Amino acid sequence: MRILLITDWNRGRGGAEAYALWLRQGLRVAGDDVRLLTSSAGTAADGTADFVAFGTERMVAQAFLQISNPFAASSVRRAVHQFEPGIACVNMFAHHLSPSIFHALGTTPTVLLVSDYKCVCPIGSKLLPDGSLCTVKAGWVCCQSGCVSLPHWLRDQLRYSFIHSTVRGVSRVVACSRWLQGELAAAGIAADVLPWPVPSPAPDFVRSPPPDPVFLFCGRLDVEKGVSLLLRAFARLRAEIPSARLRIVGQGPGRPELERIAGTLGLEDSVTFLGWLSPPEIEHQLRDAWASLVPSLWAEPFGLVAVEAIIRGVPVIASASGGLSEIVEQGVSGLLFPNNDEAALTDCLRATANGFAFPAHTLSHDVVKRAAETFSIERHIRQMRQLFAEVAEQKGAARL
Repeated sequence: MRILLITDWNRGRGGAEAYALWLRQGLRVAGDDVRLLTSSAGTAADGTADFVAFGTERMVAQAFLQISNPFAASSVRRAVHQFEPGIACVNMFAHHLSPSIFHALGTTPTVLLVSDYKCVCPIGSKLLPDGSLCTVKAGWVCCQSGCVSLPHWLRDQLRYSFIHSTVRGVSRVVACSRWLQGELAAAGIAADVLPWPVPSPAPDFVRSPPPDPVFLFCGRLDVEKGVSLLLRAFARLRAEIPSARLRIVGQGPGRPELERIAGTLGLEDSVTFLGWLSPPEIEHQLRDAWASLVPSLWAEPFGLVAVEAIIRGVPVIASASGGLSEIVEQGVSGLLFPNNDEAALTDCLRATANGFAFPAHTLSHDVVKRAAETFSIERHIRQMRQLFAEVAEQKGAARL
């Protein structure tokens, strides 16, 4: 099968970008001819992508190009003409490529994979300015609540009319979690569910938790990831258990402020900011971790970092909304706490550090095995190939 994968950008460091590369590799191993198209806003020019469409991080240009990006549409037409795909699989499009790429795909059967809120939320996080979860459908309320300015809201009326009309016209929409499926349904978008996979641990991976508690956070250092909440909760834990340590892996615009908060809380000696690490380096950190922490303020659409920890036997402490609640089983593979609840997060850290929860600092073999099977790349590739075959068959039948 000839498959054209399309993703908004390819930085190589985010979950969606990593997934696109896993999917391309897995489909190629299965015998498919697969090409990847990304925007030039990321690192697509490094040769990772087979086709590159114009995209920019300049805010003024984005204000118009997010409505319709004719340059990206032209690149997609060229890719379709040169490659002649039997299926197009779009992973992300709303930030750089715009809805215009769907028209450029012509009659190519198209599957849209949805892993974020950009199709239903103008700021992409479903998170209100006060840090609480948004539970209403996008509309004038977005301006009333202070999420967007009036000019932003007015622009988005045209943008979202294009998004919704194009999304409803694709062959199949697939969400990465039941939670996200529900958010799409609330916006009138029907979707199937297919959880994302993760690569297996390295063959030589062995857990080796140290005697004193070590907690690990991996993710973007943005507001919605809840690291400031984590630092405050960890400071409360440190007052009781001075030997506890926290390692923070990741980069982002929030790092300077988070380092300032850590200093203000007197955590300089117990919190280490490691910056961006490669997957093997992150796996090395997971060897030591008593628990992997996912304290997100927003409702994570999925939660790859939680799956990566569980299949390596690392308990997960995570906020309870979003896709994380479908990954982390309370008391079995981790502990869940209400989003943005500092006291509840502190309780989870304390229970883990005291050994009341997961006294061996590792998950059972059965839990790890079940997660590894559920989220294996091989299984995901089989499911995706079956989906592509169904869509192609339906398209062929419609032409008769």
